[in-house]
Amino acid sequence: MLAELGMVERLTSLGSPIDRIFGRVSSSSRIVLDVRYDALGKGWRALAIHRAALFGTLHDAVTTAGIEIVHSAEIVRTEIDAKGATIVTSDGRRHGGFDLIVDALGANSPLAVGIARRTALPYGALWVNVPCTDQWPGLPNALEQRYRRAIMMAGVLPVGSRAPGEPRLCAFFWSMRRDQVAEWRARGVADWKRNVAALWPEAERLLEPVTDLSQVTFAQYDHFTAHSPVAERLVHIGDAARATSPQLGQGANMALLDALALSRALEMHSSLADALNAYVRMRFWHIRTFQWASALFTPFYQSDGYALAFVRDWLAAPLSNLPIGRQVLVRLVSGMTVAPLARVRFAPLRLGSGPL
Repeated sequence: MLAELGMVERLTSLGSPIDRIFGRVSSSSRIVLDVRYDALGKGWRALAIHRAALFGTLHDAVTTAGIEIVHSAEIVRTEIDAKGATIVTSDGRRHGGFDLIVDALGANSPLAVGIARRTALPYGALWVNVPCTDQWPGLPNALEQRYRRAIMMAGVLPVGSRAPGEPRLCAFFWSMRRDQVAEWRARGVADWKRNVAALWPEAERLLEPVTDLSQVTFAQYDHFTAHSPVAERLVHIGDAARATSPQLGQGANMALLDALALSRALEMHSSLADALNAYVRMRFWHIRTFQWASALFTPFYQSDGYALAFVRDWLAAPLSNLPIGRQVLVRLVSGMTVAPLARVRFAPLRLGSGPL
């Protein structure tokens, strides 16, 4: 999809190629998760992109195309009548005459209220972007994690630059229960860094630029899947249509696939109703599969108690080293289970000796 929009060159220059995802138990340094993208074939790898880089690239494409952007507009509802669809903002302004409204407002979209039953997940994560300096001893092209049972998890992911000329960054994340955030803030940044050092001493060096907890964002996670992502002249895509824990790392990918499938469906059908029905069919099984997989895997990495962590470390980890286990895992973390691109009649882009 990014190739169709002419964005691949810029985003590959800003992003960071990722060859491997692996995690160790902090107490023993034993590797209990090891996913290598070349299990898909020679030359396969992922691309980690800072959200600001992705947004900025898309935003520039919109402005270059001359598409109007209405700023300072808090959307509160839509109105549908025989003349089309209208967006109403909090200041009473009405923006109307649309054939179709695409809701991409995220998991808390005011336009998506009531489309699914939501489950608030007990665990979220602290996130902060820090310079990826030479002091970091981790692998430069890997997402690396450390675990203490399933109650504690930290990770470092090189994400590249936010914009051309800016420094290369790493994303650091730290698993935390929702009900512990207030206590974490009260204890202060020094106490948090001590906990990080106890779990993963090398990662503490990355946090030197963090001097105040206001620099750190807590992301809370919900789980839901829309009963139907479409209504009359309205379609929900991305996290507005479903949300989950980011354990499989497919949030942005799923949103881009939604946009691509919607575009294909609108090209294929002259009737809006037929196009929206086709869109739902294109995305149905891929979305359901990954929502189910995320719900299944998340408790093994973010939950209380010992049992699930024991299963992860002593049963699931050896199975993942078998050829079939490696294939299952790499197809999950690459978003390729259920062949989503085939369903939208799209061939993957190939760069150099292997596909991106």
